[in-house]
Amino acid sequence: MIRSDVTCAFTVFSLCALIAACGKTAAPPPPAIPVTLTPVRRADVPLLIRATGTVEPIRTAAVQSQVNAQLLHVRFTEGDDVRERQVLFELDARPFEAALGQAQAVLSRDRAQWENAQHDVQRYSALASKEYITQQQLDQAKATAGALVGTLRADSAAIDQAKLNLQYATIRAPISGRAGSVLVKEGNQVRSSAGQTLVVINQISPILLRFPVPAAYFDVVRHRANQLLEVAATPVGDSTHAEKGLLVFLDNAVDSLTGTVTLKANFPNKTGALWPGALEAVSLQLDVEKNVLVVPQSAVQNGQSGSAVWIVDSAKKAHVVKVTVLRSTDSLAVLAGGVTPGQRVVTDGQLRLTEGVTVTIRGEGPGGARDSSTPTARDKTP
Repeated sequence: MIRSDVTCAFTVFSLCALIAACGKTAAPPPPAIPVTLTPVRRADVPLLIRATGTVEPIRTAAVQSQVNAQLLHVRFTEGDDVRERQVLFELDARPFEAALGQAQAVLSRDRAQWENAQHDVQRYSALASKEYITQQQLDQAKATAGALVGTLRADSAAIDQAKLNLQYATIRAPISGRAGSVLVKEGNQVRSSAGQTLVVINQISPILLRFPVPAAYFDVVRHRANQLLEVAATPVGDSTHAEKGLLVFLDNAVDSLTGTVTLKANFPNKTGALWPGALEAVSLQLDVEKNVLVVPQSAVQNGQSGSAVWIVDSAKKAHVVKVTVLRSTDSLAVLAGGVTPGQRVVTDGQLRLTEGVTVTIRGEGPGGARDSSTPTARDKTP
């Protein structure tokens, strides 16, 4: 009887265990990871050199007075665009007018003395021919007339200098450009000997952009310098607007301290976007590489073991592939190989990927068709 009860209990326990085992379900597979894909392709990519440059005027002029006088009038407004030969400052011209009048009076006096000396020479010559005077007296008359000729020349030079000083009382713009701050106000005394700058004028259009590039590019730039290489410039920190110019200068030496060579580009700067002293992000296009293998830069991940991209196969499995990046542009990475055109690389969602994991493709509905409920870049309204 006891054996029968034990057997019955064991049978009941086994049935309960079997029922519990049948009630358990298999663990669900991990959810697919959403990613964004872009196909690998071949394209023509410009070969660019990037640098940071400084804008500098082609011509700059520090306007100074060439005479000592009081500044009476400023005939322009700070920050104005001024033309060459435009009147900028007017000095007190009265001292120079008086000096000119005095020089002209001296010239008239000395001319009268010279004319009298000429008459003396003529009279002495006639008297000497009749031996009424000595040859020494004739020579003395000629010497006096000759000395007065030199005096007349000095008087004429003094008049020219007085006229020049009178012209200097009106200070004109030596170049066309943008005027800076007025450094000497009306009513102040200006002096030519003190090196006193009244205003600085910078030529704004056209304008130069000076920038250094690594010496490794020296040969390639030198061999293409006669090809009118295009240079683009955008303000540092602002890439919304770019100015276009042409390379016009390649320095004749490499800076041994920085290992760079200085280049200059000329920009028309019709809009005045480039300003002297401003920093600009510069890109110099040297060439265009044809039919190279490219992927978006966002597809490339860099690590201690090198660069890699994630590709997704036809079964929507993710696989990591090591690649060699030859160079990069603003948006593209040029690859030496590792992938082939048409393969799809992940551009967003890589951080959650592991080797062989299943993915879902953003913007793609069931069966691989694009989901019309998910807008793409083409569907979005700018």
